[in-house]
Amino acid sequence: MKIQKRDGRVVPYEESKIVDAIRKANNEVEEGDRADETLIAEILEAVKNEHKELQTVEHVQDVIEQCLMEKNKYVLAKKYIVYRYQRSLLRKSNTTDESILKLIRNENKELAEENSNKNTRLASTQRDYIAGEVSRDVTRRMLLPEHIAMAHDNGVLHFHDADYFIQPIFNCCLIDIKDMLDNGTSINGKLIESPKSFQVACTVTTQIIAAVASNQYGGQSVNIKHLGKYLRRSKMKFEKQLEDEFGETLDRMAKDKIVRMRLRDELKSGVQTIQYQINTLMTTNGQSPFVTLFLHVDQEDEYVEETAQIIEEILRQRLKGTKNEKGVFVTPAFPKLVYVLDENNCLKGGSYDYLTRLAAKCSAKRMYPDYISARKMRENYEGNVFSCMGCRSFLSPWKDENGTYKWEGRFNQGVVSLNLPQIGIIAKGDEEAFWRLLDERLGLCYEALMCRHKALMGVVSDVSPIHWQYGAIARLKKGETIDRLLMDGYSTISLGYIGLYELTYLMKGCSHTQTRGKEFALQVMDHLKNTAARWREETGIGFSLYGTPAETLCYRFARIDKEKYGDIPNVTDKGYYTNSYHVDVREPINAFAKFTFESEFQNKSLGGAISYVEIPNLRNNLEAIEEVIRFIYDNIQYGEFNTKSDYCHICGYDGEILINEDNEWECPQCHNKDHAKMNVTRRTCGYLGENFWNAGKTKEIKARVLHL
Repeated sequence: MKIQKRDGRVVPYEESKIVDAIRKANNEVEEGDRADETLIAEILEAVKNEHKELQTVEHVQDVIEQCLMEKNKYVLAKKYIVYRYQRSLLRKSNTTDESILKLIRNENKELAEENSNKNTRLASTQRDYIAGEVSRDVTRRMLLPEHIAMAHDNGVLHFHDADYFIQPIFNCCLIDIKDMLDNGTSINGKLIESPKSFQVACTVTTQIIAAVASNQYGGQSVNIKHLGKYLRRSKMKFEKQLEDEFGETLDRMAKDKIVRMRLRDELKSGVQTIQYQINTLMTTNGQSPFVTLFLHVDQEDEYVEETAQIIEEILRQRLKGTKNEKGVFVTPAFPKLVYVLDENNCLKGGSYDYLTRLAAKCSAKRMYPDYISARKMRENYEGNVFSCMGCRSFLSPWKDENGTYKWEGRFNQGVVSLNLPQIGIIAKGDEEAFWRLLDERLGLCYEALMCRHKALMGVVSDVSPIHWQYGAIARLKKGETIDRLLMDGYSTISLGYIGLYELTYLMKGCSHTQTRGKEFALQVMDHLKNTAARWREETGIGFSLYGTPAETLCYRFARIDKEKYGDIPNVTDKGYYTNSYHVDVREPINAFAKFTFESEFQNKSLGGAISYVEIPNLRNNLEAIEEVIRFIYDNIQYGEFNTKSDYCHICGYDGEILINEDNEWECPQCHNKDHAKMNVTRRTCGYLGENFWNAGKTKEIKARVLHL
């Protein structure tokens, strides 16, 4: 028998703990009220006679109390109840000491692996993590209903970002950078007027990004096309300066050449400002701003030529990389890049194909950009093309009072994700039981999401002026609540899901890539999508279905279920669950077939969807990359490349990264041991869990043990 603790952990049953607890209660009462050894044995037998493989601590304690009452040991039972209550108070009074001390001592591995963009050794980052631990504690004990907190602890669902829930802030957004640049803004009480040049516009943009990032916990996205106007302003400024300075004494050809030279320098400096500012600024949550640049050559934009020039420079600088502290060019973590494939640049003879070929080179060397098909996106979002938010979630279509679609200046309220494989484990192939349990757990997800929503209701604009008063989201008055921005679908709130592949395997005995498995998996997706739509209709809140790329959650759910239910072939024995609707990394499938298959699921997960393919030796396969890019445009909304080759982001080493004598990954070139700065495990088999030596120790391997 196993015992499930209050924090969700499952441990072996130990009779001695029951005996110790009763004897401690015995010491508090008169001899005649005590439980003798015979009664203690009867209590132990009663617990055994439950014949359950898994018992909760609370249930075992209930059995003990019942036995004491039946034997008229009322005084002892009262002492035992008081003892339970005191222990409960002790648990509730302080649950953060150990986790915080482990953090300070750099012993909290879960936090260290949670976010590779945060260095847990830095004092500034530790301050954010300490605040996060306090927030988790208060959230679990006071802010969430107990059954929701228990559902989170038991891996039924995942209440994302509990480390920020104590604050009245939201997840991620699309910054209305056009409004802020065109109409001015304010940062730290200082007025910032509309820029007069491209260089200044880039500087202001990075300051806005940093301020926004410090007042929300998710990512943000910026549409680069809004900088096109300011590149033209710089050109006009240079032309006027030359005209004022030289008049007719300098011929037009010479003037144009000088303007082009100055503009090229301005363009390079402005983009460099964005790249270096974003990577060197530190937000109040202990990391660089989690920002995505949206690169779309929009043919309808009057500044399309300027936008193309800016995108080209962004790609060239990303291809080159950024120097690290040792002076070596490496791939910067931010900004993330999302490149739009449209009719004019999908490598089919369009006038901007040269940009896409440059993007392909960038993907080969630097893993970015990701790719969005404008064609598929217009099919899915009522003819619109827009950026995903930093967390890779997408907004639902929304029109203003004039009937105009609006995307920028909108946001996501938060995410709760459902553990699909756990439902399949419990249902044991019984579809009737599965659908009933799925609806029960969706009800829990709804309650948890409403906790997110209600926590933001009544929040006033003063809590984050950059968002609510100065244009990032809105231009509300001081003291005005944000309530209207939480309703009528203006902002979204997301139902996430993990492990459709494992669920299908449990219920149908096969992958969802096979016919009978696919039919079931699509039914599940339709049910999730329709449930979110029903919630949206009933409440007026923008519920959406979100295929979250939350990699650490894949391992958390799998770890919890393995502890509860043991090794289940092709499910818990892998150590991870597949993300959302994705095909398992071990399944043999080529890139084109994978994208084609997963596109059917992206259409049902319009609150957020992303698909990956692996291309071996990415740097030497440019033709293959271009072929896949053409395929993305015609077949799938959002695609990204991975590669199986090892790579060190510190020194740029592109070869096999090995294990040293201390059983640690180490780059053979620069001897970097920071695992977060290497592409090793994710690029090999997707495994990011606990690392082991193989049985024979003939080759020292850690995370690649599953793959090999």
